[in-house]
Amino acid sequence: MREVEVVGVRVEMPSNTPIVLLRETDGERYLPIWIGAVEATAIAFAQQGVVPPRPLTHDLLRDVLQATGNEVDEIRITEMQDNVFYATLVLTSGVEVSARPSDSIALALRTGSRIVCAEELLDEAGILVPDEQEDEVEKFREFLDHVTPEDFEQGQA
Repeated sequence: MREVEVVGVRVEMPSNTPIVLLRETDGERYLPIWIGAVEATAIAFAQQGVVPPRPLTHDLLRDVLQATGNEVDEIRITEMQDNVFYATLVLTSGVEVSARPSDSIALALRTGSRIVCAEELLDEAGILVPDEQEDEVEKFREFLDHVTPEDFEQGQA
């Protein structure tokens, strides 16, 4: 397993589909995962420190875990089958729960939990960004600095 960090979320055009972009912390590979608009908003809220007036689902899950004396040890993004990514929530008690990566990432950002990705998955679906393409990554980061969660709601049916 390799530790990854959340670079951010954006809307992929022309499909208008949100993606979350992860980057391995001690490497050069990026992992794009297509996600839903609700999860993109939840991730963007967490990254920007937005506290909604009422708890979102991921806030509720964090609060339930805390209220029951559980903590998230780590999030594992484990595999991809038929272009669908899979993840596991690992609690400090040793309990493991199957989950979608998007929900897991939103929860990890709220709990400060580390996110790891299977080496084989990074080999299969990861993207190596050559130095000459770092400008594109920097543009993406600049976009993330200016995007708001409401941007993910535009054009949704």
